[in-house]
Amino acid sequence: MNARDLGIAIGDLEPGPLNAITDVAGVRVGHTTLVDGDSVRTGVTVVLPTADGTPCFAAPHRLNGNGELTGLEWVRESGFLTTPIGITNTFSVGVVRDAIVASQHRANRGRWHLPVVGETYDGFLNEIEAMHVRDQHVFAALEAATDGPVEQGAVGGGTGMICHGFKGGIGTASRAAGEHRVGVLVQANHGARRRLQIDGVPVGRELGPERVPALTEPDAGDGGGSIIVLVATDAPLLPHQCARLAHRAALGIARTGGAGENSSGDLLLAFAVGNRFSAAADEPVPLTMVPNERLNPLFYAAIEATEEAIVNALVAAETMTGRGGATAYALPHDALREVMQAGGRRRPQQRHP
Repeated sequence: MNARDLGIAIGDLEPGPLNAITDVAGVRVGHTTLVDGDSVRTGVTVVLPTADGTPCFAAPHRLNGNGELTGLEWVRESGFLTTPIGITNTFSVGVVRDAIVASQHRANRGRWHLPVVGETYDGFLNEIEAMHVRDQHVFAALEAATDGPVEQGAVGGGTGMICHGFKGGIGTASRAAGEHRVGVLVQANHGARRRLQIDGVPVGRELGPERVPALTEPDAGDGGGSIIVLVATDAPLLPHQCARLAHRAALGIARTGGAGENSSGDLLLAFAVGNRFSAAADEPVPLTMVPNERLNPLFYAAIEATEEAIVNALVAAETMTGRGGATAYALPHDALREVMQAGGRRRPQQRHP
């Protein structure tokens, strides 16, 4: 289930066939979801940027820095993304990072690796301090990674996450930008309910606690939390252009009501697979690039896909009860349809520019 299944079409650009980050050729996504007993609500999601494991140009952006995305200093310095990306809970970054290193060695991809692994905090629903994610869960997610449809909501790293005071998690979307595609995947665990907007409609104010119960944790959903945003494109961008794309994706967070609050970790990474490299090139490499004057369609695509990915994470997630009876309630579809229609924003499922 996603926003378009409810007749909600964000923005003006057309999505790709899957409306997912996997619409960018070569990108694969895998999840391992851990739900057990009353208190295990966590997991790991992996994104493989290229089909053959070769490097690609990339660059990060920090909206607010109360979070972690490892390996970014080398991405900034070199301009390259050289490993799969992992996303998990705050206390499991280390094991996911180590498992990605081990997987790179198993694949005979050299001796030196500095993986990119991001996190958001799932400790309201999950017994996070027990660190239930293990290396075998990372290996399973890598093995399961596919370039097909991406499961969304309370899956993988997003299993225990909360977004704008509703159940959140993993979301994805894509857009066509002329001859190129832009795809986004988010792990959404941020935002205050009162600030939630969907296609400009103040959904969070309309669906207050009198209509949808508030979180049972008193300090959750107050605008804290975090979001990880991964932006992929098949356009031939250089690293500084990837940085510009990551900056614009932050506007998609803002369009849904995120504000980079003081206690939020809002970290973004954009990568471009339009130039191909040998893993150990030691000769001059011919490159192509999109002229700066033609970047605007990619910017618009990144903004729209980020906004819709966040909404898809909300729409796909279901109500979840976790540790100590803490409950995060799903964004109810019938009520969402009602609010969107009253706001004049419920549109046909297929929409053209």
